[in-house]
Amino acid sequence: MKILWFTWKDMKNPYAGGAEVVNEQLAKKLVADGHEVIFLVRSFYGAKKEEMVDGYKVIRMGNHHTVYWEAYKYYKKNLRGWADLVIEEVNHIPFYCNWYVKEKSILFIHNLGREIWFYEMGRIKGLIGYLLEPIWMRLLGNRNIVTISGSTKKDLIRFGFKKNKIKIISEGIELEPVADLNIEKFKKPTLLSLGALRAMKRADQIILAFELVKKDLPDLQLVVAGCTKGKFVRKVLAMIESSPFKDSIQCLGKVSQEKKIELMQKSHLIAVTSIKEGWGLIVTEANSQGTPAVVYDVDGLRDSCRNLETGFVCEKNTPENLSEKIQEALQDKESYERIRQNAWNWSKEINFDKSYEDFSKLLYCYAKEKNVSVLERVASFVK
Repeated sequence: MKILWFTWKDMKNPYAGGAEVVNEQLAKKLVADGHEVIFLVRSFYGAKKEEMVDGYKVIRMGNHHTVYWEAYKYYKKNLRGWADLVIEEVNHIPFYCNWYVKEKSILFIHNLGREIWFYEMGRIKGLIGYLLEPIWMRLLGNRNIVTISGSTKKDLIRFGFKKNKIKIISEGIELEPVADLNIEKFKKPTLLSLGALRAMKRADQIILAFELVKKDLPDLQLVVAGCTKGKFVRKVLAMIESSPFKDSIQCLGKVSQEKKIELMQKSHLIAVTSIKEGWGLIVTEANSQGTPAVVYDVDGLRDSCRNLETGFVCEKNTPENLSEKIQEALQDKESYERIRQNAWNWSKEINFDKSYEDFSKLLYCYAKEKNVSVLERVASFVK
């Protein structure tokens, strides 16, 4: 089967995140099953225009503004009629493949923008994006949709998409869960903030919560790891420098995969305070390494963290409530160990084998709707 995949970023993009992890893993498995996959994505500084990555082809063009137009032109000139199925991945702004692709197309949506617009674009541009999003989403047509969480499905239904057209696939993580929970933690209780330091991730609120808890738990340490470029990063660094507890805060910048795993294993809690997520892969990854999460009650995070079962979910999305949850988690050792065990057990069920099984079955069904010849060509999807 030939699959053409329109998406905003690929895994080598310096701003790649959880969605790109999912794309890469699914694409690798598609190729391993004997299918051809081409990604059309935006370019970035120093990127190759074309390259093969783990068996699938990545074609890069334009920038974050022009990629939509450049992808359209490239498709019309070079790929029209090539694919058996087109996947249009929507990362806030659509490609509108339904307006011009010859082949059958489906939508892959991790999460919608909504409040993210204000955090990433500022008040005026954010308001424009927030108001226009419902309009341009309605122009995507009555297509089948693949998503990754119940929260995103509810969002899509609110936008007018038909419930029976939306299917959820299991998430997956790249990390292998640790063999057991006999992991040596840091000597002092440690809170971890890990991931891109973007405004919508709200790491500043983790710092505020840490300072509140520190008054009652003087041994508490905070580790902040993530990209250290951009306006919001400067705000976070300034908060750390001016904090009365700055000697208890480490800001490591972007870390290697090995260091990321080490931090997940040795920290006692990971805090995640995004305004919105598709799922919250970082939560499940930390769980797999023996560390439960304390999170805000927002789309995606309420899917990846079950309150008082696999982690701690705030009743109010404020630094004050977050600090209370952190203190609750660290002071009740019996409850902490039970939740830690549950989180680790659940993480073992969330893997890309299951995710790919769900995804491939859906692609098979969608391709089946097209014609018999495609059905014959995708029969290898069903084991």
